[in-house]
Amino acid sequence: MAQLAEHPLSEQLYPLGIGYYQLARGHEMRREQHDDFLLIYCLEGSGRVEFGSKGKRRIIRPGDLLVLPRGTPHHYWTDQKNPWSIYWIHFDGSMSQSFVDQLSIDHQSPLLSLGIHSRLVADFESLLDTRQARHHLGSYLHSANQLRQLMTHIALLRPLAKLQQDEALDLEKIHSLMQARLHEQLDVETLAASVSLSKFHFIKKYKALTGTTPINHFIQLKIERACHLLDVTNKGIKEIAWAVGYEDAYYFSRVFRKVMGISPSNYRAMRLGRSSYTAH
Repeated sequence: MAQLAEHPLSEQLYPLGIGYYQLARGHEMRREQHDDFLLIYCLEGSGRVEFGSKGKRRIIRPGDLLVLPRGTPHHYWTDQKNPWSIYWIHFDGSMSQSFVDQLSIDHQSPLLSLGIHSRLVADFESLLDTRQARHHLGSYLHSANQLRQLMTHIALLRPLAKLQQDEALDLEKIHSLMQARLHEQLDVETLAASVSLSKFHFIKKYKALTGTTPINHFIQLKIERACHLLDVTNKGIKEIAWAVGYEDAYYFSRVFRKVMGISPSNYRAMRLGRSSYTAH
């Protein structure tokens, strides 16, 4: 990360580490000395955080963003009966504090109640994808600018945090769950349960609002992720199939061709051909 700290395109803001923990039972962390910045975005479950010299305590719920600036002692942990699923990012840079200040955090609490936003989940997933990209300076610079995009997106969402969700069907919650589960299988029953509907009524309402079925949309998101991985990594087709929740690479290739009209290997060859042509 020394390169990012010194490069003019990244020295203002760059990630030190990023991850996603799903239903992380037993997860706990305590830091008396905190020498970077930390974001935690909760998608499911709940947890608690103690922060500051006086040990103030807050409950973390789905849709909450925990923002811990440098120098803030803290202790956070998941609820044992209702374990959380969270994205986390450690970051630093000469303008890190300025980006945090833009979020207008209450000094009495490091929590922002943003709600569940599928586009924000997609931003976190894009940052996760950069860990799998080719390990060279260009990839690291891309991750730094992805982080900048994430921080400015959060700032845009901040004024909207208290607006009501669509009472008919919480599409943001559904699409966020899809984004977070692209690496695995997800059935209609789970999606319906997330918004407290029966399978039949869920599919009917979802199709009325979107014009497609929830599973078709989920498959589309998987193939979009696969295209991204084909673009930015050297992973083989089998590895990419696994990364988007398909154990059978041949079945993945059939689904990919059905959606894109071309096989994954031909898609990659076509993209590489265009890159070579452009380079000349």
